[in-house]
Amino acid sequence: MQSRPTSTAPSKSLLERAYIGLFSQDDDGDRDDPTRTRILDAAHDQFCRMGIQRSSLEEVARRAGVTRITIYRKFDTKDTLVEQVVIREFRRYFARFLDDIAGADTVADRVVAGFVSSLRAISDNPLIGGLLETEPTLLIGSIIGIGDNGSLLATVRGFVAGQLRSEQQAGTVSADLDTELAAEMMVRVSASFLTVPSRIIDLDDDVQLADVARQFLVPMLDAPATDDTISST
Repeated sequence: MQSRPTSTAPSKSLLERAYIGLFSQDDDGDRDDPTRTRILDAAHDQFCRMGIQRSSLEEVARRAGVTRITIYRKFDTKDTLVEQVVIREFRRYFARFLDDIAGADTVADRVVAGFVSSLRAISDNPLIGGLLETEPTLLIGSIIGIGDNGSLLATVRGFVAGQLRSEQQAGTVSADLDTELAAEMMVRVSASFLTVPSRIIDLDDDVQLADVARQFLVPMLDAPATDDTISST
């Protein structure tokens, strides 16, 4: 069972908690709580319509058909509610990624599908994608905080590296592949497209995104083993 953060340990980012939650059964009781689910759904709809900062708990309560007291019984504060809504969206992001690559026949196809999926799942998400455009500071601060030393990228890198290690175990990529380094480069390429607009690549064109992945990401799978001077952390 995943232990909860204590006062002596740094809190995990929202993305880390979403990733852990994807493979953990610890909060299944909460997920099966119909009132909690209704509140999360209402908050999601409200945040998509009005943004987080302009949405009040009173508005969420009206949309959910409950009282503010009921919300406080399920979530201590508005910040807690916001965190749980965002965590649920990122949990869906990881689940969608796994579903998208599951239908690919080859490791190259899975890299391509994963790249397209990683961009689509964020840009098409009405909450996360919308916040990146309208409230980027709030979203980034909620996810990684100031001075997080790259925990956001490290979480996604670990996720991708795990998929590459599974490919190694299946014999579809070389055992010499530095999975952490390859994952780091793949994640940084994806992150750059999400955070810095491109005048060359159309993020709404899946065919173009797939071509980019085949030309630049798939060849990373054939990279020789790295020198000892290059180490991942």
